[in-house]
Amino acid sequence: MSASKEFCSFALRAAACIALLAGCAATPTRFDFALIGDQQYDAASETQFVRLMDDIDRAEVDFVVHLGDFKAGEPMRCDDGLYRSRREQFDASRHPLVYTPGDNEWSDCHEPKAGGYVPSERLAKLREIFFSGSSSLGRQKLPVESQGEDARYSKFRENLRWERGGVLFVTINMPGDNNNLGRTPDDDAEYRERDAANLAWLRGSFEVAKRNRLAAVALFTQANPHFERIYPRGRVRALEIAPPPQRASGFAGFLSALETEVLAYGKPVLFLHGDTHYFRIDKPLFRAGVPAPGERGRQIENFTRVEVFGFPEAHWLRIGVDPASPAVFSFREQVVPQNRWGSTP
Repeated sequence: MSASKEFCSFALRAAACIALLAGCAATPTRFDFALIGDQQYDAASETQFVRLMDDIDRAEVDFVVHLGDFKAGEPMRCDDGLYRSRREQFDASRHPLVYTPGDNEWSDCHEPKAGGYVPSERLAKLREIFFSGSSSLGRQKLPVESQGEDARYSKFRENLRWERGGVLFVTINMPGDNNNLGRTPDDDAEYRERDAANLAWLRGSFEVAKRNRLAAVALFTQANPHFERIYPRGRVRALEIAPPPQRASGFAGFLSALETEVLAYGKPVLFLHGDTHYFRIDKPLFRAGVPAPGERGRQIENFTRVEVFGFPEAHWLRIGVDPASPAVFSFREQVVPQNRWGSTP
């Protein structure tokens, strides 16, 4: 073989190796993250939370997501001092920690025993204390994008998103107890403005996921939006006799937009929430419309809901992310031994 041919052969092999290495470097790797929420409701729960965070600190996870409700409702006041104390606890996390607000720390703060605050004022204080930068909480920082970076939605800096391993992670400020709708005209006005921002953030996030050809989307809120209220008749018989809601749903617009986006995306979507303190993993989103006679409505297969452990349980969920797997997400309960029922402190 001539020198020129040998050189060409070497160059082709080198180029192939470089391309292979580049492909390996670009291939997303598997990782885990931790999910918690609805904690620190009383003195015993405060102690359990310390053990819970110690357990997560010892684990190898990329980040922690807290789904809100870092205090009980009426028995605990929504004071600035408590907010700052919780911020210090979150910043002590070994791993990056991302937090989304719950109803107990802002929309329910109008209750006299919670301090009789104006909910919108408490939300403004949460934004000031917890959402003042462009990174997560915790000792290690995770860069995040905030909706507040958009001049049209500068108020809503608590809505965050970040990309990791070919997956888009998105927080949406949607608290329990009907999303702050239906109590006073001022609260209803706050709801309408925030709901519009949330829907824009939801739709924009799916656009990012489609444009970047991401493998999956994970959405985090505090509220359980009560999927069962829109179940097709016949799918869950026990719920057919449940009484209808006594007020307009603060989640109707979100659920409608969610269904549209999940169907259009077509890849795995994980929806994670707290609020009702009932650990579960299921598929509660169905196609809208009335099923034909004899049918029961079609489940949307690429959508999965997770509800986190909540008070009085003080455990966490390890969620595996593997973009090379068709399902992308996997789940492992992490029961903290000293927080088991009946355990000796």
